[in-house]
Amino acid sequence: MSKILNILFLISLLFVSIENSGKKLEKDVGVFTRLPDNKMPKEFQDYMLWVQKMNHKFNLAEPESEEFYKLMHELFNYQIGEKSVIRNPVTVVEPNHVKMGKNSIIMNNALLMASGGIEIGDCTMVAAHAKLISNDHDLYDRSILTMLPIKIGNHVWVGAGATILKGVTVGDHAIIGGGSVVTKDVPPYAVVVGNPAKVVKYLDPEKFEGIEF
Repeated sequence: MSKILNILFLISLLFVSIENSGKKLEKDVGVFTRLPDNKMPKEFQDYMLWVQKMNHKFNLAEPESEEFYKLMHELFNYQIGEKSVIRNPVTVVEPNHVKMGKNSIIMNNALLMASGGIEIGDCTMVAAHAKLISNDHDLYDRSILTMLPIKIGNHVWVGAGATILKGVTVGDHAIIGGGSVVTKDVPPYAVVVGNPAKVVKYLDPEKFEGIEF
């Protein structure tokens, strides 16, 4: 009897593993397996198609118009904070994983690869042509999509054309130099530049006292 139960248990595990194909594999390291698009669940395919269409409509909206803000909040699942804005045009994948605090801005022509999650704090500026990429692929098995969140703090300035890769946390008040490629965490008040980006100086915290954002 015990042998039969063990066999049934193993069979149940097999079905669970098949059922979870395309879902998260290793929570701690952010590794996911995804099937080819034509084999993904229909709900996910429908969502990705909806994102493409909404992204297109948003990019054609007149800046600062009522339609612009309506489409922006709908596209980003109403997770854009008060007085924050994402300028069009923008290219975004899985915008439901993008969250912004208050008084922050992402300028035109940004690329937001948000499968792993992108979180931006308050009063942060992301300049034009920046790229926030929270996912990539396994070097050998390209069907494996690896994801780790990008977290950008408060009062951060991301320079034009900068790239921030998956798993990076940027501390409060830091500056990412234009065109830099950030592969590692950036401490608060640090100024980083280059490819890969390195710390070149630290800002004086006392000089921020009394400044209103």
